[in-house]
Amino acid sequence: MNQTPKILVPLADGFEEIEAVTVIDVLRRAGLDVTVAALGDLQVRGAHEMTLQADAVLADLDLSVFGAVCLPGGMEGTLAMMEDERLLGLVRDLHGRGSLVSAICAAPMVLARAGIEAGQQVTSHPAVRERLGEAEVCSEPRVVRSGALITSQGPGPSMEFALALVEEFCGAATAEELAAAMVVAVPPPTR
Repeated sequence: MNQTPKILVPLADGFEEIEAVTVIDVLRRAGLDVTVAALGDLQVRGAHEMTLQADAVLADLDLSVFGAVCLPGGMEGTLAMMEDERLLGLVRDLHGRGSLVSAICAAPMVLARAGIEAGQQVTSHPAVRERLGEAEVCSEPRVVRSGALITSQGPGPSMEFALALVEEFCGAATAEELAAAMVVAVPPPTR
C-alpha cells in the first residue's frame, strides 16, 4: 500500500477502555503511526476507572499532520469529544478529503455533531442509535464500512473493528496475519 497516514486516537475522561486499548494496541502491532491525544490532562480516566497516559495533549498538536482519526466510545468521553471544536473540525476535514474517519460505540454521535453522517451507513451502540442524525443506521453487521467511514457497535466487536482498520490501511493479508498471530477468529469484514 501507499504510505499510511498518522492516526489520531483522542481520549477524554470517561472513554471506553476496551475500545481504546484494543484499537491502539492492534494498530501499533500492525506498525501504524498512532498518536493518543488527551482532550484534557495527559492522564485520562476511563469509564471503568482505568487510567491511561496519552502521548500528547490535543491542544498542543498540529492536527494537519493526521490523515485518519479513530474515535473510541464511552458516553462521558464521547460527550466531551462532541464539544471539542478542533476535533470536530479535524473530523470534517478528513471526511471532506475522503480520509478515514472511524468511530465505535457512542462515538458515532461525534460524527453526527460534525455533520458528516447524513447519507452514510453507520452503526453504534444500541443505546445511542436514535442520536445519529440523518445517518442510515444499521443494527448489523457489528462493523459497518461506508466509503471512508468505519463504525462499530461497542466493546464486544472492538477486535473486529481494529482489524477492519488494519485491513483498510495495510490490506487484508496483513489483517489476517495479525489476527492469526493474536489467535483471533473474527468474521470477515463486510464492504
